[in-house]
Amino acid sequence: MMKAAILGIAGPSLTAAERALLAELPPTGIILFGRNIVSPPQLAALIADLRSALPPQAVLMIDQEGGRVARMRGPHWPELPPAATLGTLYATDPEAARNAARAHGAALGAMAREAGFDIVTAPVLDVPAEGASAVIGDRAISADPVAVGVLGADIAWGLLFQGIQPVMKHLPGHGRATLDSHHALPHVDAANLDADFAPFAANRALPWGMTAHIVYDHLDPANPATFSPTIIETIIRTRIGFRGILVSDDLAMNALTGPAASRAVRALAAGCDIALFCPGDLAANRAVLEAIPDLAPGLIPRLKAPSLP
Repeated sequence: MMKAAILGIAGPSLTAAERALLAELPPTGIILFGRNIVSPPQLAALIADLRSALPPQAVLMIDQEGGRVARMRGPHWPELPPAATLGTLYATDPEAARNAARAHGAALGAMAREAGFDIVTAPVLDVPAEGASAVIGDRAISADPVAVGVLGADIAWGLLFQGIQPVMKHLPGHGRATLDSHHALPHVDAANLDADFAPFAANRALPWGMTAHIVYDHLDPANPATFSPTIIETIIRTRIGFRGILVSDDLAMNALTGPAASRAVRALAAGCDIALFCPGDLAANRAVLEAIPDLAPGLIPRLKAPSLP
């Protein structure tokens, strides 16, 4: 069995200690970042090493959107524009924007597939609000929820076309946050969040989704979405209707408090299927893996690429 976590590793090669931990307490997968990626030959060697160290059902994930969020970068890989360029085009030429969004997703997917990944953490379906933190900014497709839903589906289609699983984020919507959840815990006090939920509801059939580390005061004033059974069950699972695999955002972010292991336990207890812990700290990785349950067996066949919707 595999533990219900996707973890980061420290550097551009797998250490002996990391390999031993993966053998002892296999996680559901590994996520790679810029610190892990130097060149195509190095990445190929690392991915081969990870595949040999992990169970065959385990997944390899990369946080790659285009624009600011890109871990595979030039000159070795194509530099794709931020998603906001697609929304700008949609305002004047929706058909061209839809074609561009599918091409964007396919380009992301081709890079990921050729490198050996299974999953890309895109598209961003957050709807930005006036005065919000720049943490989303041009990562958002548009301030128009309809455009976000349509073009987000097209990006996801392009990824799926390449055999890569998309992860829509950040449920149930990060666009109103006035603080960067990497550094602090945002609160959203708006009562009407219909526009925020709409793009996710339009994409409810996608295979993976990621939670937001945000407190929605009118939904659950005590817990961020990642730790909130109320938000996960009543909003994400019921109102939005998402039935896919739900992964937390990175549990190391400073929006959250407490030891890594307790964060992972809380996220899974709240209804996340998989805890995501990205820093690559060996001791913290061990603590997380020792504290959490195995992945639900029924999710194992759903981890890797489904057919196109």
